[in-house]
Amino acid sequence: MQEIAGTFNYFEGYTGLKHEILHRGPLRDLLIASLNENTVVWNSKFTELKQNGSGWDLVFENGTTAYADLVIGSDGANSKVRKYITDIERTYSGLTIVEGNIYNAAVNAPHLWALISGGKIFAHWNSKTILLSAKGEGSLSFYTITEEPDEWTKTSRIDFSNKEAVFTWFKQRFSDWSNDWHEIFSTDESYFVSRPQYYFSQDQSWQTIANLTMIGDAAHQTPPSGDGVNQAMLDALELYEALFSEEFTTVHEALASFEEKMLARTSVATEEALALNWNG
Repeated sequence: MQEIAGTFNYFEGYTGLKHEILHRGPLRDLLIASLNENTVVWNSKFTELKQNGSGWDLVFENGTTAYADLVIGSDGANSKVRKYITDIERTYSGLTIVEGNIYNAAVNAPHLWALISGGKIFAHWNSKTILLSAKGEGSLSFYTITEEPDEWTKTSRIDFSNKEAVFTWFKQRFSDWSNDWHEIFSTDESYFVSRPQYYFSQDQSWQTIANLTMIGDAAHQTPPSGDGVNQAMLDALELYEALFSEEFTTVHEALASFEEKMLARTSVATEEALALNWNG
């Protein structure tokens, strides 16, 4: 079995240490390898749900459809499944992440790669943040977190597919930081994308549907905290436990119990995330 490295990180504002899997690729491969062949169907982009008796028809962009008795929306922050469950809208947190990835970082960003030493770096100063994280295949992911206006990704007119355009913004926005961080932009073997950060209210709730639920960011986004993926994995575990529990006689009962616990748990996670002082 492959080894999946982890590390302990402390973030101010949390109540303690959290253990995190650094290399998600190997974990994903392990989980997929444990499934029966053809369980995962690739190249099928979901577009809509249509009720079909006691279940759903899933419609995909390539023209194919699939029937399911139970649908679990796990399609992330821009979920297309969520609207079939609730019309509760997201709130902009005031923070935007510029995400990037440097491939073959030992060659393309050697000083930062050596500084990370296979782990993570969290740097916060003067209301700005940079996170760097090593990946198992040798790439370096990074995130800037800054306070920006709503719709800044569009109104800034920055072409995030253009490295030089992003670098120009970075040098201005982080002008009071060391030039050592400029190594992030020293190679064309990289990509950049802007991700405005939203969250759902702590008191959100909805009527459980007998054959449809959701987990992860589709259900409960929070402002940047590093805890989102952990909550999503816990969602999956607790949903599995509810569906296979002898305590419930119907799927509807199992989903209702799961959603009640999930929403209570992630309300606390949202409160913790909102309490983080990113502007300090």
